Amino acid sequence: MSFTSARPEDLLIDAARRGDVPYLQQLLADGTVDVNVQNGKGFTALIVAAYDDQVEATKALLAAGADPNVQDVSGNSALMGVSFKGYPEVARLLIQHGADLNQQNGNGGTALMFATLFGRHNIVPILLEAGADTTIRDVRGLSARDLAVQQGNEEALKLLPQE
Repeated sequence: MSFTSARPEDLLIDAARRGDVPYLQQLLADGTVDVNVQNGKGFTALIVAAYDDQVEATKALLAAGADPNVQDVSGNSALMGVSFKGYPEVARLLIQHGADLNQQNGNGGTALMFATLFGRHNIVPILLEAGADTTIRDVRGLSARDLAVQQGNEEALKLLPQE
């Protein structure tokens, strides 16, 4: 059984997932839905668009005032999702629009930690060049460098400074 909601917030998030920029713009122009509205998991349209590498939808949402620092129920932001997935163009867009490089999720993880942990070598330099703090530690006391050592991530170790 398939269920499609007609609630404006659900339509906005679904349009973001599909990358349907004209529909996103229409929904936002109608003024019936807040660009930063969250669903039950705390996802915003921006989080979903970024996570699904919908570059044009991400641009449209940011232009409409989407907050790149909203966190889902686990404390993950759009930049953290992009760092997990490895989407450099979206990462740059988020950073240009004020994404907090050092924001931590519920476990203390940062975007840099996600990129390091999951071997996203195309994201690590972007975060470092933008000024990501390499000394932040998660709830286990591990830094991005510690995670790189743990994962045997030699590429990240070349980029991360010694602590």
